[in-house]
Order: sequence, then structure tokens, then C-alpha cells
Amino acid sequence: MNRIRNFCIIAHIDHGKSTLADRLLEVTKTVMKRSSDKKNQLLLDDMELEKERGITIKSHAVQMEYQYKNKVYTLNLIDTPGHVDFSYEVSRSISACEGALLVVDCTKSVQSQTISHLYLALKKNLVIVPILNKIDIYHSDDVIEEMTRLVKCKSEDIISVSAKTGFGIKNILDKIVTCIPPPKGNPNAPLQAIIFDSIYDAFIGVVVFFRIKNGCLQKGQKLRFMSTGKVYYAYETGILQLKRIPKNKIETGEVGYVVSRIKNTHEVIVGDTITDDKSPALKSINGFEKVKPMVFSSVYPADPDKYEELRTSIEKLKLNDSSITFFPEVSPALGFGFHCGFLGLLHMEIVKDRLEREYGIFVIITIPSVSYRVFMKKKLTSMIIVNNPSDFPEEEKIIKIEEPYVLISILTKKIFLGKIISLCIGKRGFMMENQEYLTSDRIKISFEIPFSEIIFDFYDQLKTISKGYASFDYSFLGYRSSDLKKITVLINHQKIEPLSLLVHKSKAFFMAKKICTELSLLIPKHQFIIPIQVSVSGRIIARETIKSLRKNVIEKCYGGDISRKQKLLKKQKKGKKKMRQIGKVEIPSSAFMNLLKIKNF
Repeated sequence: MNRIRNFCIIAHIDHGKSTLADRLLEVTKTVMKRSSDKKNQLLLDDMELEKERGITIKSHAVQMEYQYKNKVYTLNLIDTPGHVDFSYEVSRSISACEGALLVVDCTKSVQSQTISHLYLALKKNLVIVPILNKIDIYHSDDVIEEMTRLVKCKSEDIISVSAKTGFGIKNILDKIVTCIPPPKGNPNAPLQAIIFDSIYDAFIGVVVFFRIKNGCLQKGQKLRFMSTGKVYYAYETGILQLKRIPKNKIETGEVGYVVSRIKNTHEVIVGDTITDDKSPALKSINGFEKVKPMVFSSVYPADPDKYEELRTSIEKLKLNDSSITFFPEVSPALGFGFHCGFLGLLHMEIVKDRLEREYGIFVIITIPSVSYRVFMKKKLTSMIIVNNPSDFPEEEKIIKIEEPYVLISILTKKIFLGKIISLCIGKRGFMMENQEYLTSDRIKISFEIPFSEIIFDFYDQLKTISKGYASFDYSFLGYRSSDLKKITVLINHQKIEPLSLLVHKSKAFFMAKKICTELSLLIPKHQFIIPIQVSVSGRIIARETIKSLRKNVIEKCYGGDISRKQKLLKKQKKGKKKMRQIGKVEIPSSAFMNLLKIKNF
């Protein structure tokens, strides 16, 4: 156990975490060194979406062996995501480690997510190894000064590397062995292993990834999952390299996997404790905090016949991504579907893409919303939680509404400060007084802002006005009273609840007009006139009309009596009136997604 080191890599998005992980695998000879033309193909980012977007979405665990002073050490690396939406993945990785490599891109300096993940690691008492990456491109003493102030270390403690060229990688490995402590645990105590991830394999069922705190886990052992009380047989155990390597026994402090032929995905819970069935541990390990979804949206299959397939696919995704929540719901316009909770808009997009690529289920996703508190008049339950605008009660029954607020921290260059303050105030933000200068040119500012204002286009606008230099992170503050109005869309006099949303009173009229205009362009013409109306608090305040497709019924009438033409036109008018009453308007799935792109949403 003294020769085991468990560590993770934490940093802001695109600071070189996955590239650094590749170089560590090459130097430890876990993989053969690749030619220069293949160096941009990241080994741990094996998901197709990760390669396309150039970001890490899922945590990846891999074991390496490294020789230091004639002793062989086992290094368990967990590569983590950097985007704010996947902070939960980082917290899971940190819980399985004793140390962390804090990577900072010297061309971009310390970013908001760097600070957020650092505080998370310090809270878990992890040993921090500061690393300055991409020194082959740029080197600045200002960045080193920022890092020493942030990590509270000396400048000589910072390891300068280039993950692209491989410079300085051996220094990192030496530092991991000498600075990060070995895991603590009792090999003779009853088995206690914490589950930090799991995946579903169509051939062998659920594959559970764990870290052993006490005892050991052997092939053929009967295992008990403490939160569910289920007992399973360990058909296969092993360690995690780029592939699963079978091993008969996993010792204390090690990271490994177990296959127990579990078919029901809901029986495996991330954060649960595995113990021996015959001599179980008295209590479970403190797992991860239950994640709270921040963005809610309804998901419907594009083909209504694939509802059950969608349910199975979401259950399998939830096994690998426990931050998703879902409940069945029915819509008159879209049929059977699920009301889902996500960590953010990027998380929602990733789930949609994974459903389509990995499971072949094409889905329609409605306009996202956040969770609101509504206080009712003369009700036994005075407060209800509203996650879906369609569940919003009538206005006359409400005493007050509260919406979630978040504290956002923005790191930016001083020259962009004015534009960023204007953006945040336009989003109903309140500026905090504690401004902090990290250097003479870089400043950290904080705002209290409604969460509903940042889930749509805030990140894109921030990057645009700061020319890509600014970054932000957020943390949940609580609920505050707000004057909100429900926007309801009526198409051909039918309410379309999936298009409903809640907005602040000051933006209700603008949003109603904008939605009307957008839908009139997105919905194709039919054989009858389609009125599009938007109401706020029961009053119609915006309307657009889509004209009908019209066949020229008098095209073949050459001359002759005018009454013949009038008869044909009258017959066509009567038919269109009947069609308008019984006709069904087809709303394309693109209409729901394109509404998300409305600026200043």
C-alpha cells in the first residue's frame, strides 16, 4: 500500500489535462510512444463527442507503473472534466484520491474553474502539485506570481512542463511519488469499497468502478451493496488501464472494477459502499453529496413508438451519469416523454447527443427552465416546487414566487470590465463590492444573479465581449422573491405547453413578441391559415399568422362564365375552413431547439 499513489488532474477547460494524461501514459510505458501526427488523438477522451468537441465529459481512471529509485510504484490517475457543467464528475474523482495535479495554461493564466476545483480539492485535504503547462508557447512571471498566491507555495515548487512536447513530464512523476501520500486503510478490516463510477455493457451488464478504503476484494467473493442490500457474486475483478485487465485480488487503496452480471441499472448507486456479505462492515463510507439538477427540460422521442426505448436508454445513461434525473410526463402535442433535470445547458446537449449516437434515439427537447418556489393562498401545502412551466398555478392563487440565485465569479482583463458589468446588470445581477486584483491587469469580480438569466446565452455573450479572455464559475446561493410571469403559446388556438416558459415581468412583452416572430418562421405552411398567439398571465399580447398554401383551382378555367370560377373558389374556401377546424399543425423538432438561440433569452 505504501507504493500506491491515487491522484487526479484538475484544471479549467482546455488547459491541457487530457494531453498531459497522454504524456504520463507514454513516459510510464503504459502505452507505446506514438508518432507526432497522432499526438492530438487523446487516449482517455475516447468518447466520440469528446473528440469532436475537444473537451472531457466523463472522468476516466487508468493505472500506471513507474520506477523511482529502484522501486516500482502503482499510480492511479483519474482524468477529470474542466467545464462548469461537469463539476460533479470532478467531485467524484477527488473523493477517490489523495493528491491532485493543478494544471494552469501559461497562455491563459488562472481561470475561474481552476480556483473552484482547487477549493474543492483543499476541502477534501488533497495534496496539491502545481503545474504550469504550455511553456513551449509562452512563459510569464505574472502567471507564476498568480499561482504562488493561489496555492500558497514558492515559485520553485511549480513544475514547468509542455504536455505537447513531453518536456518536464518525468519531474511530475517524481513529484507524485515523493509528495502525494499513499492511501490509508486497514487490509485486515472488513471490506469497504466506495463506488465512484459505473458503465453499462450490453454483454456483461453493469461494470462497477470502485476504490477500496479497507479490506480487499477477490474474484468469487459474495458482495453486498450497502444502500440497496442487494448481494451479488464477483464473476470478474480487475484493474483499469486503457482496457480492463482481469486480476483475482484488489488490495487496500487500489482502484479497480467488478463485474457481477447486474442487469438492473437502478441497483447500482454512485457513492454506495461495497462490503463482504459474510462479514460486512458496520457502516458505509461517506459517499458523495447528492447532486441537485439546475436546469429542467422535457424530453420526447421524435418517434412516439420509441418511448420504452427512450426510458431504457436514459436509465443506462443515468448509470454512467448519476446527475440526470427523470420522471414520466405526457404532452397533448408531443405524446409520452420524460421531464429531466440537468446540470446545465452543455450537459443537456451532451445527453441529447449521446442518446442519438449511442442508442439511436432521436429526441425533441423543450425550452429549459429552472426550479421555482411558489407560495399558494389557502392551501394545506403552502409552498410547492415548480420545475416545469406547464405546472405553474393560476396567478390569482399565488402569494409570491421565489427563483434561485447564484453567485458568479468572473475573471477578466481590466479593459473588458465595463462591458462585463453592463452585461451582468442587464441580466438582473447585483455587483458585490469585493473586487480582487490577481495582477495589475487581471481582476476577479462577483455578482449575485438569477440562475435563469445565465443558463441560456450568458457564457457565449461573456466570451464575445471579452474576446475569449473572461471565464466564470457559479455556486448556488438560495431562493429570492421575484415578479415572474408565465408565457403560454397557442398555435391554431391550441395551448402548446412544452413551449411555455417563465420570465421576469420586465422581459415578458419582449419575449412574447420574439417567440411569435420566431415560430412564424420555423413552422412550415399548411393547407389552412395558422394563427400563432402568445399570452402572458392569460392575456393575448402578441400574434402572428402563417398564411395557407393555396392551390390555384381556377387555373384550368379559360374564359367562360365568371360564376364557374366563383363556385370553385367558394368550394375551396369551405374546404379550408373545415380543415382549419380538424387539421393538426405539425411542429418540427427544430422549432424547440431554435427557440433556445433567441438572443437576450
